Amino acid sequence: MRKSMSTNQGQSKLDRVLAEAREYKAKREVGYREQALKLYPWVCGRCTREFNNANLRELTVHHRDHNHDNNPSDGSNWELLCLYCHDNEHSKFEELIQYGSTTETKVEAATYNPFADLKSMLKK
Repeated sequence: MRKSMSTNQGQSKLDRVLAEAREYKAKREVGYREQALKLYPWVCGRCTREFNNANLRELTVHHRDHNHDNNPSDGSNWELLCLYCHDNEHSKFEELIQYGSTTETKVEAATYNPFADLKSMLKK
């Protein structure tokens, strides 16, 4: 009996913490999302897909510096992105964190040609 009672208490505490986290996130999102939708046209900043009231739920607010608590009222840290472009942006950020820079460095073309003197080698 004691074990189930402590498990129930632990579960209720976990439920309470999760509920508080969801509530905090919802309040935070409502505030900056509504502001961003008033500031910017309803167009994805990457793929230029246009949105209307019917599909507006698919338009997200992306934080350019990836800090969801940095919400200046002028919108300078926000960018409206569709769900797909937003996921892509976060994938690129995660790769940057995990692997370092994702920009390719230009590699000069190889100038060595192993077959340049093949004809004379075959005569030998």
